[in-house]
Amino acid sequence: MMDGLDARLWRPASHPEPDTDMTAPLAVASPALVSPARAPLASGEKGSLVGLTRPEIGEQLASIGIEPKQIRMRTAQIWNWIYARGVTDFNDMLNVSKDLRVTLAENFSLKRPEIVTEQISQDGTRKWLLRFPPRGAGRPVEIETVYIPEIGRGTLCVSSQVGCTLTCSFCHTGTQKLVRNLTAEEIVGQILVARDRLGDFPEKSTPVGMAVPSEGRLVSNIVMMGMGEPLYNFDNVKQALLIASDGEGLSLSKRRITLSTSGVVPMIERAGAEIGTMLAISLHAVRDDLRDMLVPLNKKYPIAELMDACRNYPGLTNARRITFEYVMLKDVNDSPADARELVRLLKGIPAKINLIPFNPWPGVNYQCSDWETIETFSDIVNRAGYASPIRTPRGRDILAACGQLKSESERMRVRERLALEAMVTSDDD
Repeated sequence: MMDGLDARLWRPASHPEPDTDMTAPLAVASPALVSPARAPLASGEKGSLVGLTRPEIGEQLASIGIEPKQIRMRTAQIWNWIYARGVTDFNDMLNVSKDLRVTLAENFSLKRPEIVTEQISQDGTRKWLLRFPPRGAGRPVEIETVYIPEIGRGTLCVSSQVGCTLTCSFCHTGTQKLVRNLTAEEIVGQILVARDRLGDFPEKSTPVGMAVPSEGRLVSNIVMMGMGEPLYNFDNVKQALLIASDGEGLSLSKRRITLSTSGVVPMIERAGAEIGTMLAISLHAVRDDLRDMLVPLNKKYPIAELMDACRNYPGLTNARRITFEYVMLKDVNDSPADARELVRLLKGIPAKINLIPFNPWPGVNYQCSDWETIETFSDIVNRAGYASPIRTPRGRDILAACGQLKSESERMRVRERLALEAMVTSDDD
């Protein structure tokens, strides 16, 4: 058992754990599930059935000669095996005829992302560096996905882009240029590879010693808070999250899926109407001049417009509140006056405010607010009637905490790692 991790996180397991050492234009689509254009495959690469809609799977089956009257049944079988049972080999689809299994394997793939590295924090948080194959004339790309185990739930932080265009000044991901959007297959693939690794499919076991929730599903919550801005990859994110919430597949409640945006105002209403998950806003400042610096997207969509979009979010109720993420930066945005202005801004919006102690990374100039300052800020917001929990930093020691993800982090120089360790140790004292 890892030091400092609540014993109730741990669940018995039956076998030992193996050793593991652009700016995209906004998509315009109809309210129906319109599949995004699929990226071209590298030469010789089989097309994957992962991340496709049911009609798309049907089209693929038709392309290999499946009779029209059988397509609906075969699609349902394949869907169940991919998402409910987690198979990675067509030979394991036992209610599919042997001849069809051979044909499927000859033409299609169920391949998962490649786990390049797996890092395990002292608190049980896991970070996977995942590699995806080339698309067209491109090159392989890498992203990071983080799993956070807690007593009552397991949260998977999923990426939507390789890199990011937003250049938020406090965010490590913002220092990595956008390479490309992830496809629906690649977004769903992050969920599948996490469930594989955790043993979270039927007939699979959790590796011995792995930190997981004490009961229930091991991946119970999804947060689109990894690398990238989800609303700049709207169609792929939409398709992936509708697959994740499909009751005959991964079957995650939409109330357990949170899409986080830095404030792409024109897409917020569409996200509510067409995806219907919970919404989180990366706010971080209560004045336009400061938010322009922290979150440069604010220059295009200032705070007043963002708040109007939040008030109009479809399905917004006291039971389906918007979460506002607010990173606590010492002497920058953490004064009592900032807290009072935050309360004023949120008037009339059913909301929860997550206060996030700033997570350091090499080369950053910001510092985390003092704990007493954070508590004072929280008290002001709480007294105004808003829940204002202070998020416990998780995975800081492996650069897996909020704002620390960057797919090149495994290549960090020794002196940069030592600097990070010094910052983390200093913050924890």
